[in-house]
Amino acid sequence: MDLVDRWVALAGPHIRHIGTELDQRYGEPHRRYHTRAHLTAVLDLVDELAGHAEDPDAVRIAAWFHDAVYDPERADNEERSARLAARMLADTDLPDAVVARVVRLVELTATHAPEEDDRDGQVLCDADLAVLGAEPERYAAYAAAVREEYAFVPDEFFRAGRAEVLNGLLALPRLFHTPAARERFEERARGNMRTELLLLNA
Repeated sequence: MDLVDRWVALAGPHIRHIGTELDQRYGEPHRRYHTRAHLTAVLDLVDELAGHAEDPDAVRIAAWFHDAVYDPERADNEERSARLAARMLADTDLPDAVVARVVRLVELTATHAPEEDDRDGQVLCDADLAVLGAEPERYAAYAAAVREEYAFVPDEFFRAGRAEVLNGLLALPRLFHTPAARERFEERARGNMRTELLLLNA
């Protein structure tokens, strides 16, 4: 099933055009990591973790929108993606409460810090960060793709900024919030990030 068909299966054929536009956005040429492959990986993991969510379909729709706007030269991509979700979903038959839930979830991916009782947010954030706990080869490919997206940043500044991000993540008491993702990804994610920090500082 291609991505647009996957959207139709989730949201219905009457709003296929939204899935088509989102698919095109994830295919923008400047993207190296935040691509269709990333969207597919997030959707797949949301499906795996769906039993933890209160509204799995709202989480799936939010996953579609979470990186819909991506410009590495801006710091407000999540906010802009959330606004896009609000605008595009306003013209559908989704209940206002569901649209609001989707918008809130997209905004949450700016911090990846869901509350203890936010099961939907936990699922989306865990799915989005799962690459941190990937096998070392895949993690290395992810890190390289992120560097390509920031090719306009000189090495010295990129290393400093990336190290700040990694140290901030490592300082969190836990990276993953659902029991399944924590067991599967937490330990390896911390190992991957420590290795990347060593390489950045080498």
